[in-house]
Amino acid sequence: MMSQEELQATMAETAAAEETVRPRRLEDFIGQNELRENLRVFIDAAKERGKALDHTLFYGNPGLGKTTLAQIMAQELGVHLVVTSGPVLERSGDLAAILTKLEARDLLFVDEIHRMPIAVEEILYPAMEDFHLDIICGQGPAARTVTIDLAPFTLVGATTRMGLISSPLRDRFGIVHRLDFYSPEDLARVVQRTAHILGVQISEDGALEIGRRSRGTPRIANRLLRRVRDFALVHGSSGITREQASEALARMDVDASGLDVMDRKILSVMVENYSGGPVGLKTLAAACSEDVRTIEDIYEPYLIQCGFLKRTPRGRVITEKAWQHLQREAAQKIQPTM
Repeated sequence: MMSQEELQATMAETAAAEETVRPRRLEDFIGQNELRENLRVFIDAAKERGKALDHTLFYGNPGLGKTTLAQIMAQELGVHLVVTSGPVLERSGDLAAILTKLEARDLLFVDEIHRMPIAVEEILYPAMEDFHLDIICGQGPAARTVTIDLAPFTLVGATTRMGLISSPLRDRFGIVHRLDFYSPEDLARVVQRTAHILGVQISEDGALEIGRRSRGTPRIANRLLRRVRDFALVHGSSGITREQASEALARMDVDASGLDVMDRKILSVMVENYSGGPVGLKTLAAACSEDVRTIEDIYEPYLIQCGFLKRTPRGRVITEKAWQHLQREAAQKIQPTM
């Protein structure tokens, strides 16, 4: 087993490397093949024309790579990337201050763009279409409109809730892409790439084991890899095998299907309290002591993706597959006394 000094030295060496996990080129981005191929065409065409890339909107669940893609786009185009988020832009002046500082062809990335106030959103319309701002100065009869010309720029929006974006804003994006959940094989490649950057040895089946339990999300795969690495490091292992990954993930309460404690609690509450459903979302959130939006945005999509949960007009209902999964989990916890 490593000494305390060796452990601290190893952790210090990898601290800087963890900051470089995000891919910097489109070729290094794993998964989302159709999206990646289309983006390559759009980026190359914009460079060939010498014009700003069309405004782009990415939507999908958290952790699938929307921010990473915006950074890659700026890197590929050779322009600056300015990052902000919808809730930060409280007043129209906040957005105007950002837009007037952009240089030609720069990218403005707005995360959670659906949470942008209406007043701020409305000044985006002429900025996106005609690259100018209409600012109202003064009040009452003395009020006047001042037009400010902007450098041609690209707005890259990211959202986890596409339905909350107004139609006028959504229609002004020339490129719209949805990011899907990743396959276990793609996530295994993500894990292997991250392990290589962090200097961690991992077998192919070890990477696949982590990929299978990562809820189809690269962000979760990278997080689980770091925690499995910690278990291996403390126990003196030089690499990560399938057995070591499985044991470490089990200790973190991540089961073979990628369900964590809250996932299983949601299913168990529905079985024990509501006979499997149907049950309303607010009732379910109260019974689980969890926020409604957290269940709807974080836990429910994966449970539906796995076939454990389904939505009906009367409420949420668990499936036969979920019943079987819970029975297997209960059986595995019963150890023989012999």
